[in-house]
Amino acid sequence: MTLLVVAAVLAAAVTHAVWNALAHTIEDQKVAFTLIGGGGAVIGGVIACFAPLPAGGAWPALIVSALVHVGYQALLMRSFTLGDFGQMYPIARGTAPLAVTVLATVFVGERLSGWQLTGVVFASAGLVGVALWGIRGSGARPHWPALLAAVATGLSIAAYTVIDGVGVRASGTALGYIAWLMILEGLAIPAYALYVHRGDLLAQLRPHAARGLLGALLSVSAYGLVLWAQTRAPLAPVAALRESSIIVGAAIGALFFKERFGAPRIAAAGLMVVGIGLMLRAS
Repeated sequence: MTLLVVAAVLAAAVTHAVWNALAHTIEDQKVAFTLIGGGGAVIGGVIACFAPLPAGGAWPALIVSALVHVGYQALLMRSFTLGDFGQMYPIARGTAPLAVTVLATVFVGERLSGWQLTGVVFASAGLVGVALWGIRGSGARPHWPALLAAVATGLSIAAYTVIDGVGVRASGTALGYIAWLMILEGLAIPAYALYVHRGDLLAQLRPHAARGLLGALLSVSAYGLVLWAQTRAPLAPVAALRESSIIVGAAIGALFFKERFGAPRIAAAGLMVVGIGLMLRAS
């Protein structure tokens, strides 16, 4: 993992946390993800006009990934509706890196060096620490439907991460792959929202259009950076670095949603930094 790859994935982590926070500020999550998904599809369509078409071998992965992404968005909407951002976001993201490590080993045949694996474990420990602190620090009994939705979201993240890692490497073009992925996945939730809200949809979208479309731009940018990184580094370290967005998400929760940050999250951030250092040592 070169410094350029690390910088790209960390930039994606910050961008990802910001768009998730923007989505969380819109009370009606169908409206939020209609704007983000629909905006992403439009952006993908523009990019597709200029980017190369993905190679034929990438299309099965593209189609399956789009379906998994739709499920992921539905689960994420559900978890945001049921729980606090500062709890649901860390849990959803924190379950992914180790799952990606297992899936990449079983299905892609990737083998991490000792330093890389140690770095992934340290980073994952930090991420899980943030998630567990979010549950304990809430002062309330765990809300199991919210927790289950968040964990299921994390497993769907691991699934599409591995699928897209395989697909983007077969595509020959990270830019073309992200464009068509946005097109394929971006229309499902807007179509569902149109069916539910019918003639009232535009009126409900209008007050949140600026935030939603900014979220769409950030979403496409964040995942485009991750896909590019997956063509140049093993999937598990990229996934672990990407989920440093949890630390950013916790900071956003503290600054803007008045949620506590606290010493446990500082310790978790320290573990994340140690993990990043170990993965860089393996370069």
